[in-house]
Amino acid sequence: MDSAAVSTFLAELPELGSDIDDAARIDLLRTLEELKAACAGAQARVTADLDASIRASRADQGVPRNQQGRGIANQVALARRDSPFRGGRHLGMATALVHEMPRTLRLLEQGILSEWRATILVRETACLTREDRTALDFLLCADSSTLDGLGDQAVCAKVRAAAARIDAEAVVRRARKAVSDRRVTSRPAPDTMAYVSALLPVAQGVAVHATLARDADAILAAGDARTRSQIMADLLVSRVTGSTTAAERPVITVNLVISDQALLGGGCEPAHVQGYGPVPAALARQWVSDAASAEFESGALLRRVYANPQSGALTATESQARCFPTGLARLIDLRDKTCRTPWCDAPIRHHDHIQSRHTGGPTTAHNGAGLCAACNYAKQGVGWNASAHQQPGKAHEIELRTPTGHRYRSTAPPLPRPLRIRGTEVTSPVERLIIHYLRGLNISKICNPTPTHACGSITARDRGGPVEQGDGE
Repeated sequence: MDSAAVSTFLAELPELGSDIDDAARIDLLRTLEELKAACAGAQARVTADLDASIRASRADQGVPRNQQGRGIANQVALARRDSPFRGGRHLGMATALVHEMPRTLRLLEQGILSEWRATILVRETACLTREDRTALDFLLCADSSTLDGLGDQAVCAKVRAAAARIDAEAVVRRARKAVSDRRVTSRPAPDTMAYVSALLPVAQGVAVHATLARDADAILAAGDARTRSQIMADLLVSRVTGSTTAAERPVITVNLVISDQALLGGGCEPAHVQGYGPVPAALARQWVSDAASAEFESGALLRRVYANPQSGALTATESQARCFPTGLARLIDLRDKTCRTPWCDAPIRHHDHIQSRHTGGPTTAHNGAGLCAACNYAKQGVGWNASAHQQPGKAHEIELRTPTGHRYRSTAPPLPRPLRIRGTEVTSPVERLIIHYLRGLNISKICNPTPTHACGSITARDRGGPVEQGDGE
């Protein structure tokens, strides 16, 4: 079967009969679940074949061995409409299943083992040698009944126990190495909240949680009205930041991009917090009001950002520098928000020339893109190419071309829409001050021939002026 035959099969799936009894529906659910697992197994084989083919082709071209695999995971990610990080996991799992764990792959293709449980088997045996991994694969998956009926945790425990019996030293080495992977991360959560996660050695992780729980219980016993979970959260913030409660830190260490309509006119268009995402306009106004109050010495600073009033496209700037200057890099960060590779929402780490510098690509906002480190390195592989497009009044676009000739487009997200100041009722002294600040701008200095002040970026770290053509700061 080729992709056309599979597409024909997919087109027929919505035609599954609905005039069946409940017993038949249960059988259909089971069969579709097995089909999902079988598709995952087929994807693993195709991915491993792709990896082997590309590496062989590059070896024939004289590409150094350590560069033959560059960008393959990114191609897998784009094809699966997934992030580059997950593309790397898909590629690693596929090669492990095909070359080292054939019996696990067979159970997956038969629909007996789900994709997630196959992932557990691959993950928990990563510390073993190829020979030991194949031996464990035979031990657990030669007979399909060995793992039958086990849940995810039970499968994980069984694999870990088997790995420890086969090579205890490898498991110990993995545990020691894991300590070097300790880190703290954050990601958005629903309702304008955020998850802050710490990956710690088990002793330290348990100690942190136990200490917060113990102190929260003492405060709760004293009659505090907060819940135990709320007290633990406030204690964590207090001990990390030095503030008294979780609500005591307004927007003083993040960038908030908000339209003037939302800031001054009571508009409802969401604002954008760099590194988080959209937040309700009312909440953003409250943050700005708190930051502008006299209680905080640093206050809040308004930096003007300019966008097309119809499309929200950010105004371009230009610089002759080889590396992107601070101001220009900041402008690209505000325009792109996250990595510009399709389906990758990782934070921006590199500012890349879309048309490479050594082929004459200029250091401009139009030729610049915000990328995560993995996507930037992949783009430097053999056969990758990209170009930038931006029509007047439209958002910035990047066309990415992979070594196999596939094309993917990425469009920069729009900034908040502008406010027409004339006729807007402004009563607050803070609002009047901001209006005066906006009206004092010399519009002619901005690159866009007819720019409009579309939004402001609120921050307490940057006290610079607007980014002008050729300025770079």
